[in-house]
Amino acid sequence: MTNSRITTHVLDAATGVPAEGMHVELSGRDGAAWRVLAEGTTDADGRIMRLGGDELPAGEYRIRFDTGAWFRTRNVETFYPEAVITFLVTDDGRHVHVPLLLSPFSYSTYRGS
Repeated sequence: MTNSRITTHVLDAATGVPAEGMHVELSGRDGAAWRVLAEGTTDADGRIMRLGGDELPAGEYRIRFDTGAWFRTRNVETFYPEAVITFLVTDDGRHVHVPLLLSPFSYSTYRGS
């Protein structure tokens, strides 16, 4: 199976292990609103390799990570009930990888490869 245009990876930076079992939603901007395009759950390696279609038009997108529910299932207190990363997809056809480095009281991201 090939990767979709958008992929993600979540790492629990506090424990140093992949965040398996986190629910994730991909949305696209539709005028002033957001429309959910795809959703999935991270695998044993903390990844979702097929999130959305192989082709996506240029535009503004966001990924919502359900961090609150994920931490609750592990009995860990967190400050963030969700992490939302908004990003641009250009018309250059490049793969877009959106990683999330997560701990109960902080998170960060970067343009992955």
